[in-house]
Amino acid sequence: MDIDFLARPAEEVAPTLLGSVLTCRTAEGTVSVVLTETEAYSGTADPASHAYRGRTPRNAAMFGPAGHLYVYRSHGLHWCANVVTGTEGVASAVLVRAGRVVEGEDLARERRGERVDGPRLARGPGNFCRALGITGEHNGAAVLSGPAVVLSEGEPVPAALIRVGPRVGVSRAHDWQHRFSLAGDPTVSAYRLSPRARPSAGS
Repeated sequence: MDIDFLARPAEEVAPTLLGSVLTCRTAEGTVSVVLTETEAYSGTADPASHAYRGRTPRNAAMFGPAGHLYVYRSHGLHWCANVVTGTEGVASAVLVRAGRVVEGEDLARERRGERVDGPRLARGPGNFCRALGITGEHNGAAVLSGPAVVLSEGEPVPAALIRVGPRVGVSRAHDWQHRFSLAGDPTVSAYRLSPRARPSAGS
């Protein structure tokens, strides 16, 4: 995988990241996850994006360059990770929502809890980061060169296996078809419409 692959609009990159592998190396060990669910956020053109109202210290990483992580705290509880895409200066990122642990399962389970079964270890963006050990310290980290977090190509995913639908839990532009997942994969999170969702235009 190279920078050209990621230097495209988020909605183009998001489905093609399915099947890719994200690896995080920490002092505790290494965990690798195959991506099974992603969501695209298109910056200032997207009412659901953190960058909709422009650049701030919090969302600065989202403005590029491509090939880095944008990590933020959700509701003060969970870390969530995005792969920055597109052209530098134009906010664009893909939220990694879920995946299948393929390396370091014991460590991921230690972080998530012994009673959590395999498919749920990295299901949902907060659980995904917790399983891998991704925190705010990784905000801005380069994912094409590492060493802490590395995004690499996995097995190609046939287009017929990719499902497209609305994004989860956002109140604005909730009906945009910018969520991509692997059909029938048990690691994919359930769809939830935000109780604050409002009608929107565009797609």
